[in-house]
Amino acid sequence: MQRYFVQADKWTEYEVSLNSDDFHHVVNVMRMVVGDIILCSHPDGMTAKCKIQHIGTETVNAKIIEWIADSAELPIKVSIAQGLPKGDKWEYILQKATELGASELIAFQGDRSVVKWDEKKVIKKRPRWEKIVKEASEQAHRNKIPTVSGVWTFDSLLERSVHYDCKFFAYEEEVRDRQSKKLHDYFSNINQGASVLICIGPEGGFSEQEATLLKKSSFQPVRFGPRILRTETAPLYALSSLSYYFEEMR
Repeated sequence: MQRYFVQADKWTEYEVSLNSDDFHHVVNVMRMVVGDIILCSHPDGMTAKCKIQHIGTETVNAKIIEWIADSAELPIKVSIAQGLPKGDKWEYILQKATELGASELIAFQGDRSVVKWDEKKVIKKRPRWEKIVKEASEQAHRNKIPTVSGVWTFDSLLERSVHYDCKFFAYEEEVRDRQSKKLHDYFSNINQGASVLICIGPEGGFSEQEATLLKKSSFQPVRFGPRILRTETAPLYALSSLSYYFEEMR
């Protein structure tokens, strides 16, 4: 069944309404008809099985049949802070990190970020970013859509990091240290429901000054295996490892 994330104001006690892009997808892409069953997710994380009752010129109305209790969300809240990468890598990370269970996605301007985005560009691109994570959430049958923040400064990242329970940053120097702790050792100290912030550098990694400041802000340097990963691969490795540890090993 196709899943759709529907705004809170489109719900009543017995019915849900789909319009705009969702209406187009139901009618023109999926070519659904009255009587077809869809899944609709409320912003609070609950999902309902619904039957299409009426297809208008701009709106699809569906009757709520039953609420579904299962959840596809990670048992911890993982936020990815990504040093702003080149080209369309950020959009790739948004899509794949959403599929892998990230709850929040943050881009930040690192010392070695080649591209520089001003506020006007961020405002222009935000609707596309939100569309990417919404569609990826639907494809992955997520219960919630991740939050996509704007582009933060590095100082802002450090200031806001105080709100997270556990903080890590991927550091290439840890790869060279064969005696460094394994990810399992760090993960074993994370409690269910904890908020976890994982910071990834841009293509050139973190500068020495950034690494020092991260450590002073209680970020723990970690290695993602014995190989140096591309900036767009590192967050996916981290999320996959967390998913395996918290969802498959337990």
